[in-house]
Amino acid sequence: MVSVRPVVASDEEAWLKLFRAYVVFYKASVSEEIIATTWRRLLDQDDNMTALIAVDDDGKAVGIAALVFHRSTWSAGWYCYLEDLFVASDARGLGVGRALIEATYAEADRRGADRTYWATQDNNATARKLYDRIGTLTEFVQYRR
Repeated sequence: MVSVRPVVASDEEAWLKLFRAYVVFYKASVSEEIIATTWRRLLDQDDNMTALIAVDDDGKAVGIAALVFHRSTWSAGWYCYLEDLFVASDARGLGVGRALIEATYAEADRRGADRTYWATQDNNATARKLYDRIGTLTEFVQYRR
């Protein structure tokens, strides 16, 4: 069993461990300064960002999600962007990802968001199996500068 809740300041060490593993998983690079800034933003509700943490029965953090709430030109309300979703390698396949997404949906609903969305790499087949069951794949392709 896993429980999901908003992060609190005392989760910092566990969140940092999981976030750094997430960055490694995507073969990316994020400076320690940006990681520290991100953590502060996640705790500061005025920034329209929040984070969830999944904890197993033993109290071990096994997954994280970062949510960004923003306005849209296509809606009078808010959108919820699930920017980061990561499950520890030893907890994959145990329902942690699903629990984090369901908790994301619940937080988006609580805040009245009209849409919840996220992105993943095309080759992330394991995660996409879950996403195909609990979300709708769109036809959009992402570009960036």
